[in-house]
Amino acid sequence: MPRIFTCLFTIFLALPALPALAQDTEALLDFGGDVFRAGRDVVYDGSDADDLFMAGETVAARGAIAGSAYLAGREVRVAGDVGGDVFAAGDSVTLEGTVTGDATLAGRAVSVRALGGDLRVMGSEVTLLGDIAGYAMIAGEDIRIEGVVAGDVRLTGERVEWGPDARIDGQLVLYEERPGSIAVPEGIPVERIERRDIAEWEGIEAPSWGEVILSFLMGVLVITAIAALIAALVPKRLAEMRRQVLARPFFTLWSGFLVQSALIGSGIILAMTLIGLLLLPAIVAVALAAGFAGYVVAAYSFGVGLLLAFGRDEPGSIGARALAGAVGALAAGLLGLIPFFGWIFVLALVLTGIGAITNRIFRPAFFSKDSSIPVG
Repeated sequence: MPRIFTCLFTIFLALPALPALAQDTEALLDFGGDVFRAGRDVVYDGSDADDLFMAGETVAARGAIAGSAYLAGREVRVAGDVGGDVFAAGDSVTLEGTVTGDATLAGRAVSVRALGGDLRVMGSEVTLLGDIAGYAMIAGEDIRIEGVVAGDVRLTGERVEWGPDARIDGQLVLYEERPGSIAVPEGIPVERIERRDIAEWEGIEAPSWGEVILSFLMGVLVITAIAALIAALVPKRLAEMRRQVLARPFFTLWSGFLVQSALIGSGIILAMTLIGLLLLPAIVAVALAAGFAGYVVAAYSFGVGLLLAFGRDEPGSIGARALAGAVGALAAGLLGLIPFFGWIFVLALVLTGIGAITNRIFRPAFFSKDSSIPVG
C-alpha cells in the first residue's frame, strides 16, 4: 500500500474510535485478509491477519501479523510478531514482538525490542532493548540503547545512555547542541563517528538546489505531458472544460468546492459505520485522483488564458496545447511557491479543475445551452 494512502487511511480509521471512546464497544471487520479494529480498549489476538489496522484508547496486538501493522492510540503495544512493517503513534508505544520489516514510531515513551529492518523513531523517552538489523534514525530527550545496530545511526537527544552490549556497526552521526556532549559506546573507531550541530538535524539530507529545481521541472513536464495526452484523446471535451474555467471561474470553483467537500465528508460519515470502512480506500483514492485531474485541467486552462492575454489564438494543434499546458504548469508552480498565498492559489486551481470536470460529466447540456461557452 503506498505510504500516502496508508497515512490517510490511518487517519480515517481513527474516526470510528471517537464515538466508541465514550462506551465499551468495539468495531470489528475482517476483509480480504486484513483486520480492522476500533474502540476504547482494542485487542487483536488472532493469527490470520495480513495487514492490521487498529485505533483506540488502548491498542494491543497480541497475535501474529503476516503483513504490516498501522496502529494509533494512547497506549499501543505490539506483543506478537510482525512479518511486515509497523507504523504506530501514541503516548506510549511498545514493540515487544519481533518485527521483520521497518518500524516508524512516534510517542512520549517508545520501546523497541527487536527489528529486522530500519528504525525511524521520535519520542521523549526512547529505549532500544534489542538488535536493529538496518539503520536507526532517533530523535528524543532521554535515549537508551542496549542492543546492536547493524547499519548507520543518526541520533539527537539531550541524554543518551549506552548499555554494556550496545554497539554500532555502521556510521554514527550525532547532532548536538554542545559539541562532545553526547557520549558514544566504546569500541567505535573515531573515523566512524561524526558530530554535527543540532541546527543541521533534518532526519534526512536536505536536497540540493539542483535536485529541487530538477524535481520542479519534472513536475512541470509531467503535467504538460498529461495535458497534451488528454488534448490528443479528447480535444473537444478538454476545450469545453477550459472554456468554462475561463468564462465562469467562480461558478466552476464553487462547483469543485462542493464536490470535494462531499467526497471528504462522505468519508468521515462512512468511517463512523462498520460497513462504510469497506469504501474508505476507494473514497480516498477518488478524492486524490480528482484533485490531481482537477489540477491538470485547471493548469492547462490557466496556460491558455495566459497565452490569450498575450494575443495568441486558441490552441488548435497538439503542439499548441502542449505549450499551453507547459505555460500553465510552470506559472502555477511558480505562483505556488509564494508563502501562504501560493497554497491558496493552488487549492483554488485544484477545486476549479474538479468543478469543470464534474460539470462536464454530470451537466453536459450546460455546455451547449450556455452561449458564453461555445462548443468546439
